[in-house]
Amino acid sequence: MTAKRGNRVQKYGELDLIARIQERTAAKNRSVRLGIGDDCAILQIPAETEMVITTDFSLEGRHFRRDWHTPESVGHRCLARGLSDIAAMGARPIAAFLSLAMPAPLDVRWMDRFMTGFGELAKRWGTELAGGDTSEAPGAEILADVVVTGVVKRGQALRRSDAKVGDGLYVTGSLGGSAVELSGLAASRTRSRRWMGVSEAQAHTFPDPRIGVGRALVRRRLATACMDLSDGLSSDVRRLCEFSGVGVEIDVARLPLATGATIEQALHGGEDYELLFTARADARVPRKLAGVAVSCVGRVRPSSFGVKLLAEDGSARELRAGGWEHFRKRERS
Repeated sequence: MTAKRGNRVQKYGELDLIARIQERTAAKNRSVRLGIGDDCAILQIPAETEMVITTDFSLEGRHFRRDWHTPESVGHRCLARGLSDIAAMGARPIAAFLSLAMPAPLDVRWMDRFMTGFGELAKRWGTELAGGDTSEAPGAEILADVVVTGVVKRGQALRRSDAKVGDGLYVTGSLGGSAVELSGLAASRTRSRRWMGVSEAQAHTFPDPRIGVGRALVRRRLATACMDLSDGLSSDVRRLCEFSGVGVEIDVARLPLATGATIEQALHGGEDYELLFTARADARVPRKLAGVAVSCVGRVRPSSFGVKLLAEDGSARELRAGGWEHFRKRERS
């Protein structure tokens, strides 16, 4: 979205841009004692809690495309990635920090709509935009860096490293929905729709961070280990295994496929932003947590077992890591 000269980002000073950003991020959090406007933010952490912090880069051409994604979708996705990490720790989000670099010819209305998508999701989860930075991008692409902070009761944060042999392996929601929507965008070369509420059909453009599920897992003390599914089940489950020193067996028949998704998309598609967690064999894990479906998809095995996929005919094969990983060389198709 390149604007006429009078409406380009370069027409505005940094203070004017910051004012426009503030207008579209009305979320407030009591733990933010001082937000935008000073040299640093001041966060007040409740007693008996610990702070969790995550950061994510979103790069045009790598994480989004302006010809496919609406500005609202880009803003939503930039924050959703961090909130999903907060959810995986079982934490409650407090504040976000956004550093946004934009090319000078960009239409300022793109930024306004980006902040609307960002701000609506922030408001939903009580995440105050407490600071950040704006800059002119060195090239023609937009770059966004988002830091999200949250709190969790001391000693109760969910981690990847505590899965035990015999635990059940669970996922929330459905898998492959993001890959289905992304392939549709690529095939039709049409832009994503504006947000119409939480919907499986918009799993890619408007993912729903599982904050409520993460907090329920902590409150009920159900999970022995947990992480979010951002790079694909086949890649992310290996990380959980590596940190916990275990193996897993995944039952393909139990995978909760999103509408229209294939097994390959569910295993390797990525960006589902669901939660992957383990729970003791004797734990009573409900079919829904915080209104979100929960499915048992396998079992934790000894590390020597590896990571295997159990087919419907009962045969097992090694599950290759086929999800996303930055810097990894990819085979030509």
